[in-house]
Amino acid sequence: MKSKVFKDAASALADLPDGATILSGGFGLCGIPQDCIMAIRDSGRRNLTVVSNNAGTTDHGLVHLLRNQQVKKMISSYVGENEVFERQMLSGQIEVELVPQGTLAERIRAGGAGIPAFFTATGVGTVVADGKDVREFDGRSYVLERAITGDFAIVRAWRGDKFGNLQYRKTARNFNPMMATAGKITVAEVDELVEPGQIEADQVHTPAIFVQRIFQAQSRNTIIERRTVRPR
Repeated sequence: MKSKVFKDAASALADLPDGATILSGGFGLCGIPQDCIMAIRDSGRRNLTVVSNNAGTTDHGLVHLLRNQQVKKMISSYVGENEVFERQMLSGQIEVELVPQGTLAERIRAGGAGIPAFFTATGVGTVVADGKDVREFDGRSYVLERAITGDFAIVRAWRGDKFGNLQYRKTARNFNPMMATAGKITVAEVDELVEPGQIEADQVHTPAIFVQRIFQAQSRNTIIERRTVRPR
């Protein structure tokens, strides 16, 4: 079997083309694939469509791709905490598709499960439903939403073995598992790269069948998005 283990993010993403659609795990700055993001920035690939709950903050995360003007379109739920994202969206520099968070999660999950579309009540009667098929079931209206898949998915896990089985830690699990299922090529960066069998079967959150490439992360995923403390 061909090894899935790569030296670093740059080698794991060396064949990422211009114009690719990238699914990026994480929520805010929690569980984001930092090494992959920086490798994509350094690669200079352009006209990218990026699917992520948000685009990081003004200083961290996917903002590095925005600053470098590598992103053509963002599909996201939340645009706060990021002045660069806000500025580019309002100026029309990038196309932004805002999706309700639960709908975004389900569109990605559906993509990974091979479900092309589904109906949801979320967004009916709002701009979210504009131009989409709306039907009535049992007296309630539902809007048709299409599944999301990507050319590449980039995720961050706490532990991963050399076969590609992944285990996430606490809230860093967030969007990572569903993103991993919906990419044609899923690249996982892990805090700990271990031998097969060192992750208990019951603790495998993403099975190896969904992961094509894996590497030991060099960055530490400890950035805090916003810290609020009470006065002493």
